[in-house]
Amino acid sequence: MPKIYKEHVTPLNLKPKMTVNELIKEMAKSGCFGAGRLAEAVDIYERMLREKATIFFGLSGAMTPAGLRKIVADLIKNKMISVLVSTGANMVHDVLEAFGGHHYKGTWLVDDKSLHRYEIDRVYDIFIPETVFVSKFDRPILDVFREIEKEYRGQSLGIKDFMFEIGKRLPPDENSVLYNAYKHKVPVFVPAIQDSCFGLQMWELVVKFKEAGIAVDTFKDLSAFLELLMNSKKNGALIVGGGVPKNFILQAAFKTSASYDYAIQITTDRPESGGLSGATLEEAVSWGKINEKASRIQVISDATICFPILVAATMERLGKGQ
Repeated sequence: MPKIYKEHVTPLNLKPKMTVNELIKEMAKSGCFGAGRLAEAVDIYERMLREKATIFFGLSGAMTPAGLRKIVADLIKNKMISVLVSTGANMVHDVLEAFGGHHYKGTWLVDDKSLHRYEIDRVYDIFIPETVFVSKFDRPILDVFREIEKEYRGQSLGIKDFMFEIGKRLPPDENSVLYNAYKHKVPVFVPAIQDSCFGLQMWELVVKFKEAGIAVDTFKDLSAFLELLMNSKKNGALIVGGGVPKNFILQAAFKTSASYDYAIQITTDRPESGGLSGATLEEAVSWGKINEKASRIQVISDATICFPILVAATMERLGKGQ
């Protein structure tokens, strides 16, 4: 029988004042379960950056309300992602905070009927008062829409360009994703933008206030996105969650045959139901979305735990964000 084992499991050696990257290196020595996968993800992300791959970053789940928006903004500032593909909701909550709104620590052990009576919205254990949403998103975003409509009357915008115009009109907020994407010229794609409060507010502008809306051509983004993928020598996918952002990133490779050379996904979803959010990266190889020889790893974990560790360790290795 051939010897199919080589390295033994080394117990983690923890010590005071150890850095995040030192902890990751200890996780790599054990090499097991989620710790081993996270350590491998850091290695792959570091290689993506050192080899100057075009990095397509997918963002889904309530990451902005949960306090991760500054991490994404820092990735943009430090050139650690090239393209952002997000759910509409994450960008909505980014805009809310850019206009001075806040999300509040709450609890999932609560009477939701009472929250409804007091007009407090809940995202698991995050609370958002309706008064905050109205004053710090609904009203200011309508003014932004009006400005964009006035400038582009009679023209259509792709969603990427629409997001650029929104970021351009936000208050200078160094923690804002959209503001920094505009400032550093990182394209932001929001494929299901109508499935968010951006869509609801556009509906309100047109139907309730009887004003001219903005013509947004969702198909324009496809050509722009496919060209980014095809024109890159090496492509990397860094995906938090799944859903539409994951599909938008991977389907482009399926269409163009420009498969990904690196792929990382952090998710809590499982593959057995057949949904894409939990589908393995190995499954994507069968479609030609990810290269057969690609460096790839799927970390099954809460992204609010693993994603900051992944970024912090990689920043430490590369001397970013000093």
